[in-house]
Amino acid sequence: MSERPEQRKDPVDAIIGQWATVRPDLDTAAMEVFGRINRLSHAIGERVGRVYAAFGLSRGEFDVLATLRRSGEPYTLSPRQLSATLMLTTGGMTGRLDKLERAGLLRRSPDPHDRRGLQVTLTDEGLALVDEAVGAGLAVQTEALSVLGARRAGQLADLLRDLLEGTERP
Repeated sequence: MSERPEQRKDPVDAIIGQWATVRPDLDTAAMEVFGRINRLSHAIGERVGRVYAAFGLSRGEFDVLATLRRSGEPYTLSPRQLSATLMLTTGGMTGRLDKLERAGLLRRSPDPHDRRGLQVTLTDEGLALVDEAVGAGLAVQTEALSVLGARRAGQLADLLRDLLEGTERP
């Protein structure tokens, strides 16, 4: 990537500089992009994780509650649907569901359409908590994006959508 002299240096620039010294033959343009995406994901993940922790939730537990919330009323999905959406094994999902059920944030009940199945439903307490937590998490993300301004943040979202689409294609 072209370096603009007026830009401040960041830790990725230091890594790129080291590679340029030891392997000047490498084209590190992709590393500049994905290194920053990785560092950004980790940094904002830590911030949002602290926000969710203030609500007594881990990121994974928040994800379960948020998935149920996004499903719309009656905020009910099967454990299999939750596992598929969150890309979790059923064993990993069971542990999260156990903890959230003990906390009174969701309940499991027999599936009326499948005698062998279960349904997972947000409780009123879970609904209120996830609504508050999602707002707080979004506030942190919005504040982080504010350094770009609305126009540049929109451009970045478009570019990342294109990049994601290109990387998810077989």
